[in-house]
Amino acid sequence: MKVFVAGASGVIGRPLVRQLVAAGHDVAGTTSKPQNAAPLEAAGATPIVCDALDAEAVQAAVRDSAPEVVISQLTRLPREYNPRKIDYGPTNRARAEGGHNLIEAARAAGVRRFITQSVAFIYAPEGEMIKDEDARPWTDAPGPFGSGAGSTLDHEREATHTPGLEGVVLRYGQFYGPGTYYAADGNIAEQVRRRRFPIVGRGEGMFSFIHIDDAASATVASLERGAPGIYNIVDDEPAPLREWLPVYVEALGARRPRRVPTFLARLVAGPFAVALATQLRGASNAKAKRELGWEPRYASWRQGFREALG
Repeated sequence: MKVFVAGASGVIGRPLVRQLVAAGHDVAGTTSKPQNAAPLEAAGATPIVCDALDAEAVQAAVRDSAPEVVISQLTRLPREYNPRKIDYGPTNRARAEGGHNLIEAARAAGVRRFITQSVAFIYAPEGEMIKDEDARPWTDAPGPFGSGAGSTLDHEREATHTPGLEGVVLRYGQFYGPGTYYAADGNIAEQVRRRRFPIVGRGEGMFSFIHIDDAASATVASLERGAPGIYNIVDDEPAPLREWLPVYVEALGARRPRRVPTFLARLVAGPFAVALATQLRGASNAKAKRELGWEPRYASWRQGFREALG
């Protein structure tokens, strides 16, 4: 199958390209940086240097590649993860404007299926702690995540409601593995080693993780399986902060995490950080396993942290 991957040199784009090529697909992958073209070619893809915000360039790239499926893995997240001041603006624009350009280009080229990434930590902090795809999204989230949630949901709607396209939205969990915030050399790992990533209050916020290789394998599965719609791509074990953080700390060989009261965390890190630590909801992968025929290699972050970080 001919597959066009936008954002092919990113954290998930790299393992995705490798898995697509290994599965026998003909892959064209875009990058905005010329220096990333050679690694894409070495991985077996046809590299295309293209700015996703340039609508004419995107139209030409998709038209010339003539793919059957277009996959968007467009993000522009900063290296530093700081919930108080993280700037989601570049990623919001990449998802919304870049994603729109891809959808329009896909329609014009007669593409059958459009697959795009989203996030599984987008569910409103209300009711049950583990959510399926029908749960209400967190449209009133505190800043800076609120703006990110809005643009992400707008892109989801466009992807799943564009006539003529089979729109598939993959809501990925918290990424770990090479190149991520949770990698051994990532920014969250750095904060953990400096004991600046504490358990806040009772640490009840639920996190759903996914190794980037498992996120990529779910994406490959969605090329031909599953009805159009939304899928949570997470592992089998959503877990509260107080449970997973000590295991992550141990895998890094760091000192045990501090515990801080909620009021102090709100003063230091802001309301969004506190909401994550105390109210975040996890996600169920039942639909993805059932309809995509997909199983994560790392069924739990317990195994994944130990093997990916140890």
